Amino acid sequence: MAAERSTAELEGFLAERADHLLRTAVLLTGSREAGEDLLQTAVERLLRRWRRFDGDPEGYLRRTLCNLATDGYRRAGRWRQKERLLRGGLSLSQDVTGAVDLRDALVRLLWQLPARQRAVLVLRYWEQLTDAETAAVLGCAEGTVRSAVSRGLTRMRELADEWDDTAATCGRNGKRA
Repeated sequence: MAAERSTAELEGFLAERADHLLRTAVLLTGSREAGEDLLQTAVERLLRRWRRFDGDPEGYLRRTLCNLATDGYRRAGRWRQKERLLRGGLSLSQDVTGAVDLRDALVRLLWQLPARQRAVLVLRYWEQLTDAETAAVLGCAEGTVRSAVSRGLTRMRELADEWDDTAATCGRNGKRA
């Protein structure tokens, strides 16, 4: 049985890693507010078992974040409402804000993916975990991770192509030419 952990140890861990975990939660949920709520829920779950917790708290929180995000995705009937907002016009400007626009476009594309594919892509490319680490976090086989990455990237390319086609047939103000 694990020795009891102190609250100070948890506070130190959260002080060090909370910002990183919050960025992951924001990518999984699509907004800062929802990401904060998701991370808070995950930390509450860890806190309930902290004194007898025996393991890697960051791995536990990552897995909890992914599971909660997936559950929220399945549960929320609001997905279709958000999808309409995400499919809104994409501004592809060539000014200095191009990098911000590109990042925004990638997050919008990411949000159109199913929750599992989104979680795998966030863990693999944002968190830069290996296939094995991602599989451990999600509790699945490495082959499942690789296939989800492949399907997710393929779908993101398809969605990006659709945006390119729309941008080519639309004028500057977003109306069809």
